Amino acid sequence: MTYGFEEWSVASRLQPQPEDFPFDLDWTISSTVGLRAHVPADAFTAQTLGTLRVGHGVAIGEDLVLTIGYLVTEAEQVWLQTAEGRVVAGHVAGFDAVTGFGLIRVLGRLGVPALELGDSREVLAGDKLIMAGGGLARRSIAAKLVARHEFAGYWEYALDEALFTAPGHPLWSGAALIGPTGKLVGIGSLQMLQETGAGKAAPINMAVPIELLPPILDDLISGGRKTARPWLGVLAQEVSGRVVVVGASKNGPADRADLSQGDIVLAVGGEEVTTLAEFYHALWSLGDAGVDVPLTLARDGDVFPVTVRSRDRKAFLKPPKMH
Repeated sequence: MTYGFEEWSVASRLQPQPEDFPFDLDWTISSTVGLRAHVPADAFTAQTLGTLRVGHGVAIGEDLVLTIGYLVTEAEQVWLQTAEGRVVAGHVAGFDAVTGFGLIRVLGRLGVPALELGDSREVLAGDKLIMAGGGLARRSIAAKLVARHEFAGYWEYALDEALFTAPGHPLWSGAALIGPTGKLVGIGSLQMLQETGAGKAAPINMAVPIELLPPILDDLISGGRKTARPWLGVLAQEVSGRVVVVGASKNGPADRADLSQGDIVLAVGGEEVTTLAEFYHALWSLGDAGVDVPLTLARDGDVFPVTVRSRDRKAFLKPPKMH
């Protein structure tokens, strides 16, 4: 059962126009597909990410579709739809928690062109880009690169350099960020707000740079990296120059170690941390998953040490279902 794919489009004023790009716009965008993933209700990520996840993917090979990993994490069914309406099943080949990429093995004939990989480092601020999805220009947005800088998320995720584009795509998850020459330069991950002045804000997208893919592509095809970073299952935010715990994944290492909402992480392994990025890099520098993580916490005016035995995040996830 495919559950169908809804008909939709972005505002016409936002859609890319053929005369603005030196390549075949329709052919290039037709490499993107709609994606629906169905996740069992008892999956580890079901409560936070839902059981029905909708977004995009982009063909990078005859039977390979690249997307953003959170769409397909623990998915037992994946369906891909081309611009022509053809619906084909897929299988989750791999998910990479470090970059955020997810890779789908197509289980039938998709019949769309594979997009060539580019390099986002060649894209300059203000360059014309396309945040493309659904195989059609009317489901895509003409965008520009507005910034590139470090990004750290509350779920133990960080990129040394992420791409930020505007205007924001309304269905950004897994969308293909296409560069000025028609090559793939990123994969849509998040929507954020950027201040525009006078107390107003406008949506922008964050994308994962595509040059992070080639070094791990073979691993993704075979299921994922052979080693994993240490994972605590802690949810944290930066508040007034401090790393503050706002939650923990149920039965994860931080939960089992009784880290509490409001705890302040002062140091990791004796190294002071004041930002999420510092926190994560100090954590990951300790070794692979399974390493003990010495934390210094502040709680209700008390400062004390806690050692947490890290885990491999993948151990908590349902493995891909074989077809």
